[in-house]
This record gives sequence, C-alpha cells and structure tokens, in this order.
Amino acid sequence: MASWQACAAAFGVRRRVKPALGDLSEAGPTPADASSRHVDVLIVGAGLSGIGAAVHLQTRCPSKRYAVLEARGALGGTWDLFRYPGIRSDSDMYTLGYAFKPWANPKAIADGPSIRRYVEETAAEHGIDQHIRYHHRVVRAEWSSQDACWRVDVDVGHGEQRERHRYTCRFLSICSGYYSYREGHRPEFPGEARFQGTIVHPQFWPEQLDHAGKRVVVIGSGATAVTLVPEMAKTAAHVTMLQRSPTYVFALPSRDAIAETLKRWLPPLLAYRLVRTKNVLLGVVLYRLARQRPRQAKDFLVRKAREQLGPRADDHAPHFTPRYNPWDQRLCAVPDGDMFDAIKTGRASVVTDQIDTFTERGIRLKSGQELEADIIVTATGLKLNVLGDVEFHVDGRRCDFSKTLAYKAMMFSGVPNLAYTFGYTNASWTLKADLTARYVCRLLQHMDRHGYVSAVPTPDASVEPRPFLDFTSGYVVRAVDLLPKQGSKKPWRLYQNYVLDLLTLRFGRIDDGSMRFSQAAVAHSEARAGAA
Repeated sequence: MASWQACAAAFGVRRRVKPALGDLSEAGPTPADASSRHVDVLIVGAGLSGIGAAVHLQTRCPSKRYAVLEARGALGGTWDLFRYPGIRSDSDMYTLGYAFKPWANPKAIADGPSIRRYVEETAAEHGIDQHIRYHHRVVRAEWSSQDACWRVDVDVGHGEQRERHRYTCRFLSICSGYYSYREGHRPEFPGEARFQGTIVHPQFWPEQLDHAGKRVVVIGSGATAVTLVPEMAKTAAHVTMLQRSPTYVFALPSRDAIAETLKRWLPPLLAYRLVRTKNVLLGVVLYRLARQRPRQAKDFLVRKAREQLGPRADDHAPHFTPRYNPWDQRLCAVPDGDMFDAIKTGRASVVTDQIDTFTERGIRLKSGQELEADIIVTATGLKLNVLGDVEFHVDGRRCDFSKTLAYKAMMFSGVPNLAYTFGYTNASWTLKADLTARYVCRLLQHMDRHGYVSAVPTPDASVEPRPFLDFTSGYVVRAVDLLPKQGSKKPWRLYQNYVLDLLTLRFGRIDDGSMRFSQAAVAHSEARAGAA
C-alpha cells in the first residue's frame, strides 16, 4: 500500500507545505517503468470525451502530468467500436464536435469513420496520442484520505496476456461513457435456436457479413435501427424494421446551408462557433417548447413524418406516432429523410407488433404474421453502466453510487477528487463533456491557489434526493437502480440545459458552500466527514 511519503514524492509535495497539484515533471511518451504510473490527473477513456478532457487539461493546466488509460487497442470510443452499416452521428457535428476544433467536413450529420478521424486528428494535433496507454483496463480505484490520492488498479495487456499494475493520481477523471463495451442489451427471444439464418447485434457487427440480396429484419426502433434500415436497404432484397412501439423520427438536412455559407466568408473557427451557437440555442428553445407544449410538439413531429412519407402516409403514419410525449425518450434524426425514402420506394417497411417466436425462416408475430428473414439484427439497445464498471472505495469503504447525490451532474457526494463525464440526453454529448472538462480545470486551479489536496461534494440536510434522469428510454429504465440521484436544488439539480450549465460551470463560484476542501494536514478527517 502506497504511503503518504511515496505519493508526496511523486507529486512533489511535503506534508506540512501547502501542496500544488502540478509540481511534476513534463510527461513524455508512454513509458513502462513504475515511476510513470504516478500522475496528477488520470483520465479513463480515449473516446470523444477523454481526448477532449486531455486537451482542456493540457491547455489550461499545462504543469499537470497526466495519462489517458484506454481499455481497448484504439482511440475513438463509440466511433471506433461500432462498425455496423451506415454508423453515423444522431446530432449535428457543430455541437457534437469540440468547442476548440472546427468541424470542416460539409456533412453536418456525419458518418462514423469521419468522426473517428476527427477524434484522431485532435489527439495528434495536441500531442494527446503520446499520453494514451492502450489495453489498460481500470478495474478498481481506492481513495486514501491519509495519502490524499487515488490508488488505481489496472489490468494491462489483452487476451490472456494481462498483468496488474497500480497507478496513483491526485484527481481521477472518468470519461468512459455510459454503456458497456463488452456487452449490449440482448434479450433472449423464444425459438432462436430454430432460426436457420444469421443473428447479429449491431455492437458486434461481423466484418464479413454480406447482406446484399438478403431479406433482413431489424428488431428495434431507436437511433441504431433507423440508421441500419436505409443503409442496408440499398443492397438488401428487403429490410423490415420490427418495433414494439413507434419512435419519433424526423428528417434533417445532412448539410447545414448556413454553416457552408459562413465558411466561405469567415475564418473557420469563427464560422464554426457561430453555427455552434446557433444550433445550441435552437436546440434549447425547441426542447423547452416541446416540454411546455407536448401536444403541439407531437402533432408537429407526426405531421412532418406524414409529409415525408408521401402519398401512402395513411398506411405508414401509425408506425411513426408514438404513445409518449416528445423527449420522454430521445428523438431519432434521419439525414435527408433517408429512412422515409427507403419506405416510399418499397425497399424497406415498418411493422409494429410483438414477437411470438423465431421460426426456421424468420419471426412469427403475436398477430400471426410471419416475417421471413435471412438475417436478423437485434438492435435492442445498450447496457448502461456507471463509471465504467470500476469498483470504487473511499478509505476502505466501497462506494454505492446509487446512494450518492450527483454534484453538478459530474461529481458525487462523499467521493473526493473524482469527476465523471455524462452528456446530455436532449442535446449533443460533447456539449456537456466540454463544460465538464473546463470545470475540472477550474477546480484544479482553485485547489492549487489555496493549497487544497481534496475536494468533496457535501450536501446539507435540506437537499432531497430525486431520480437522476427523467427519461423513459429502455437503457435508462433498466439501470435506474444503479444510477446516482440528483438533488432538489442546485448545485445538485440536473437541468439538461446547456445555457444554464454554461453559466454555472464556466462562471459560477467553485467554493459554493457545497464543496468541502481540505489541506494535507486535515484531508483525512475532512474526507471521512464528507463521505458519512
């Protein structure tokens, strides 16, 4: 077990001197010696969030030594993992892109490989790729108040060639996303073993799967399904989307005409920021209107879907008329209406029904209809996890995050020096990721100025717990018991509002009365009191 002296030596601090968080030497390429495993900030995950967090840290806290641990063998996260046909963003790249790096591609709704290249370019341009340590899976993290540091156990290697390494850090930033990379949500269907064709889950798409000329059934109605259907329909004999209930699907232009005009006349970064601001504000206003006037919003979305469906709208519209209100679940955007085009041309269709059983030739429905298929795609969703399924402890006590309150939707009551990036459900993920990364930098700077070694979010007795997300999507409902709670008032409320978060996280006070700070001499007793 690491002693205070060992951690202090690595971090360049002494017990009775006000320690700064950034007294370490400059980090170089990934080394193998044990001394390289002592850093100021440890970032977990080299996807969109992790690379962005590293850029912000490197820019705003240049004296910090850091490392990025990635469980897989490549950066990119979601955009490297998912390889199913047509994989693309479900929101515009002017808000899904980083605040500091313009999106130059003319497609506002971008394909997965383009997004992966964008993340790779960002890492290379800022030298972040030199700090990434691949095949490093974090399995356990324990905070020691006596040493004022995290001890992080990491499985290094892949396959059966693994060994356990110990990292230590002053601050831990979890950027591992919100779903399991190792398994998706995959319900078992009656009679699966009888089916003579191929069954595939989009999260683990076989590279050699050829669907040309095949009959395909896609089970699901979310973003993955509405992406797969029009793409596979280009070469398949026919594609059927089988859904239990309808989802709101709306068409968006794949290119932003205003953005392309501004790019011709303005410097790239200025044009990008103007379009980003326009899209953010538009999204905030439309979301607010939809929640305040759900009936009108529903009528509008259903009417737009009917217009896209054309002359046979009466036949198809019931499949695009959900029972719930807009934004009770996430809306599905389809670029240039490609999903509706595939239906109008007869290359695809939608069936709303329930599965009775798989058969040798396809799927028999509760209505008695049978859908013949050569390939069945189970686009049945994600398996949500919390903080990358890492086992966390604070001073020997295991953390149960379902019993914590989320502070500013990124830190947790009673857990010191830990931030978790969790994006919006009603807007682009990166909007919140950027705000979180910048807030972490502000927090670290504040701690440096005042000689603090720990920061523990601590609610008072007047804060009442509430569900973390007001959202009925399946992956949320299935994991509701795992999620932390939000509180009844700020800074414990989760607003799902970028403008409010911008004001709070960029300009609000760090020492707001809910964050308990400690110096080295009192870190142990203060953190134990905050976690109680």
